[in-house]
Amino acid sequence: MVTYNKNNLELVEFNRDDILGLIELSASVEWDYDEFEIRTVLSSGKIFGHKDAEGTIVSSAAIIKYDTYLASIGMVIVHKEHRGLGLGKDATQKCLDGVAGDFATMLIATKEGAPLYEKMGFKTVDYIKKYLAENYIVKSRLTTKDMNFENFNKSDFNELVALDEAAFGDKRRNFLQNRVKQAKQCLVVKNHHANIIGFGISILGSVNLIFGPIVAPDAKTAALILNNLALNHQGKLRIDVPAHNDEFIALLEQSGFKEASNPPVMIINSIEMPPRNKMLFAIAAQIFG
Repeated sequence: MVTYNKNNLELVEFNRDDILGLIELSASVEWDYDEFEIRTVLSSGKIFGHKDAEGTIVSSAAIIKYDTYLASIGMVIVHKEHRGLGLGKDATQKCLDGVAGDFATMLIATKEGAPLYEKMGFKTVDYIKKYLAENYIVKSRLTTKDMNFENFNKSDFNELVALDEAAFGDKRRNFLQNRVKQAKQCLVVKNHHANIIGFGISILGSVNLIFGPIVAPDAKTAALILNNLALNHQGKLRIDVPAHNDEFIALLEQSGFKEASNPPVMIINSIEMPPRNKMLFAIAAQIFG
């Protein structure tokens, strides 16, 4: 049996030349990061991790710093052959070292990772429900009275950013630009005054069609956004929903979604998440908070 230690490992910042290695690391733990998702992460933030003497990536952690006072950590992965060396903690600490002390930093923890983050000072402040579906059951009873659904136009962007800021708790202008570019579809919802009251994004991943963020004034409008994004898709789907959205979750379950996990939302340099207006019905992805 090979015994590994830190002596031949280097903690580095990754770039686009490392995308293939990061995909392979993700696959080694049965996660499904693909080239497009990693490019969005690199365009929106930074990824750190360890390489061995041969240049093989054996750990990673990413941080996305938003516009005002919130950052998000994700993609914390350690290859199974290199666990027990503290690589995940070191990569996560490297992410934190690059964030000013007045920034709160959040993450969505795996069951295995939560004890490590608690030791680092993170506190649990909420939960996320991960839902998966083999196929989407179209909801025919949902009506669109007094609302219009339109494909995103560049002229909509400032309104989209403002809606997301109020729902998420911080402005995410750069991230949203990158996410819209990556999207399979971005829909906006307009009222009869032609004002945007909600939006939703779908991402075609290597395994699932992923939904989020979805921002809407109520659960039924959020379900309508999802309905339109999922229309005509044949295959697996995923959505990550902030806890306590009971009405929306009931609609998800009627559409074929089943709860897969319920991970904690943890934060450091704060005792709570920033104020939100209860219009966030699906997060972009666990890495983005």
